[in-house]
Amino acid sequence: MAHCSSFLNLSPLSQRIKEQHHQSMMLSPVHSRRRSLLSPHSLLLLRIQSFLTSHSHPSSSTQPSKPKSYFQPKSPPNSIPHLNPLHNPKAPPDYPNFDQTTVLQTLSCYANDWKRALEFFTWVSTSCGFRHTTESYNRMIDVLGKFFEFDLAWNLIVQMGKSADSMPNHVTFRILFKRYVSAHLVNEAVSSYHKAHEFGLKDEVSFSNLIDALCEYKHVIEAEEICFGKNANVGLCLCVDTKIYNMILRGWFKMGWWSKCREFWEEMDRRGVEKDLYSYSIYMDIQCKSGKPWKVVKLYKEMKEKGIRLDVVVYNTIVNTMGRSDGVEFALRLYREMMESGCKPNVVTYNTIIKLLCENGRVREAYKVLDQMQVKGCAPNVITYHSVFGYLEKPREILRLFDRMTGSGVRPRMDTYVMLMRKFGRWGFLRPVFVVWKKMEEHGLSPDEHAYNALIDALVQKGMIDMAREYDQEMLEKGLSAKPRADLGTKLVSGGSENG
Repeated sequence: MAHCSSFLNLSPLSQRIKEQHHQSMMLSPVHSRRRSLLSPHSLLLLRIQSFLTSHSHPSSSTQPSKPKSYFQPKSPPNSIPHLNPLHNPKAPPDYPNFDQTTVLQTLSCYANDWKRALEFFTWVSTSCGFRHTTESYNRMIDVLGKFFEFDLAWNLIVQMGKSADSMPNHVTFRILFKRYVSAHLVNEAVSSYHKAHEFGLKDEVSFSNLIDALCEYKHVIEAEEICFGKNANVGLCLCVDTKIYNMILRGWFKMGWWSKCREFWEEMDRRGVEKDLYSYSIYMDIQCKSGKPWKVVKLYKEMKEKGIRLDVVVYNTIVNTMGRSDGVEFALRLYREMMESGCKPNVVTYNTIIKLLCENGRVREAYKVLDQMQVKGCAPNVITYHSVFGYLEKPREILRLFDRMTGSGVRPRMDTYVMLMRKFGRWGFLRPVFVVWKKMEEHGLSPDEHAYNALIDALVQKGMIDMAREYDQEMLEKGLSAKPRADLGTKLVSGGSENG
């Protein structure tokens, strides 16, 4: 199922809209320099900036005024003004024209501030002539549901039903189900399923979405009751198929109730449920996580006997499990079998093989697999390089691989820099620590508390106390948590309490 978290991939334009919304009264030279770097959509951005600035500065007066809302909603935030879906007013010439993508991404900017999101949602429609679609309504409903503003969400759903361009769809109700169940409002989620009938959406898709939401947020007992209890299917009139069984099995897996997983797996056999690829894939994960790799092999053989065509996810599970229990040679044999069967390995497959080889001291062979990835069109990711970094023992070799990583377009994460600085620090090599620190700054990353602590630990280990104290003070000025250290006089004594 698609998750709403995928909405948070924001463009620079939408991020700047949010920053201007909150900071238009505090523009600084640094702020202006950062703004000048934004070349995409610069014309629209400048118009938005101009609008926000003109609507955010209070008029000159001797009396202080209350902060104004930048989007000027015509109703208090606890209510939603009626948005006539048939009316599409023409935006004033000095107002920016918004397209669908910008509206969606701006709403995502306000994912943690439902009042601001609702103000923008209303303003862009009533003042800028934007006609909301089902997708933009769904985005707003998701934000409201995140903060349990379900009454406002239902008001929007009612408005959606008044226009053919914005009718509720299965995604609308899937969002509702997930937000209700995440708030442990199971009865309300079930009630929403029944209300879907008003929009012709009370069907098998909505039923699957409801069960999926219940299992996703660990309300598996309620999901089982709906499907198999005394009042099962009352008012539902839907058959419970393999897909539903798989959802419930995955729900028990998420809860970590291994005995219940086994009971349910056996119950599927007793009920005559035809297990498919996804059933076996889930149960393989269960056996792997519960520490029973031999049962993973048994399931693997059972799938082959039934003629179930294995996919890359199943192969990845079996390669990882058997590689750790029976050794890397067994994993390589499965890898070759996977290739011969026509199943194309993905980056997870290669990462697993590379890590297993490195763990067994076969780093040169891991390099060969890394080279194969690029030849076969599978781009390495940051985890691929992490798998190798952990087993290299020479600073120069690590830095060469790091340069290869960045040169191939793989962007290091903050934990990449921290891992390397800690590694060099433990070895007593201070120069490579600063090389990595400089590369981190060159790549535009601001060090977090883990990066500062790794650098300070390396300095303390080399006896450079004064420099370590400077970096310790710098991180404190940034509001980051410094690790207490006796060498810097920041470690508490007398059992962790201060006297006097």
